[in-house]
Amino acid sequence: MTLRVDAHQHFWRYAPRDYPWMGDGMDMLRRDWLPADLAPLLAAAGLDACIAVQARADEAENTFLLDLAQRHDAVAAVIGWVDLFAASAEERLAHWRAHPRFAGVRHLLQDDPDVAATLADPRFARGVGAVQRQGLVYEILVRGPAQLAAVPAFCRRHDRHWLVLDHLGKPAIGGDGEADWRRHLHALAAQPHVLCKVSGLVTEMAGPALDADALRRHLDTALEAFGAERLMFGSDWPVCLLRADYAAVTALVDDWASRLSGTERAQLWGGTALRCYDIRG
Repeated sequence: MTLRVDAHQHFWRYAPRDYPWMGDGMDMLRRDWLPADLAPLLAAAGLDACIAVQARADEAENTFLLDLAQRHDAVAAVIGWVDLFAASAEERLAHWRAHPRFAGVRHLLQDDPDVAATLADPRFARGVGAVQRQGLVYEILVRGPAQLAAVPAFCRRHDRHWLVLDHLGKPAIGGDGEADWRRHLHALAAQPHVLCKVSGLVTEMAGPALDADALRRHLDTALEAFGAERLMFGSDWPVCLLRADYAAVTALVDDWASRLSGTERAQLWGGTALRCYDIRG
């Protein structure tokens, strides 16, 4: 039986200086969140494993997450951080790649003042090239259609290994820009080496309430663009708790996925992640 995987969640030991992005209204995130907190939620949702994704731009995060993976079998892989602009990027990637659960990296593109400039920067291109040469996954974190617009061309330049779009590119679900988001998402999905995480969606809903219809419409677009074999579920826990608990997040996606075939659901809930991150079930 295929392992069922939450392909996107976070752990941290909270220190204010390390997580400046936790701004107003995020008080509930300002505490330690560790595998012991997630384990009962995974079990209740019928999930077997998770992918721990970096939440700060520091290689110390890699050490922390890999230590958790070493001690907790459910942490099947780690997406860490390396300075991809640095001349030493290839060496640093090789250092972390030696750990069997280090599966990839991401750069917090959404926080850059000019995403298109970052993606076109030859230093960054050299770093992403090193990621792909070493068989690691690069995860793309952008916010909204304006930032997503530059991503398809970037992905065409880097096609040696999997690239993963986090959180459907963070569309404003129920807000503006849906047509532009759809167009850019389809352009991205035309490239078979690009996968997409069905993750982080409840915190992107524009209104005060969870709009299940708007969510389903965005999931339909992702399915139409990528097909179930290139989608993977992720909770974005504990960040999702700003809008919904773990059970509600999984239930929203599970309800939508009920229209899929058994094979398609198996891909969404684990098969795609196992293939992408080379996890042996």
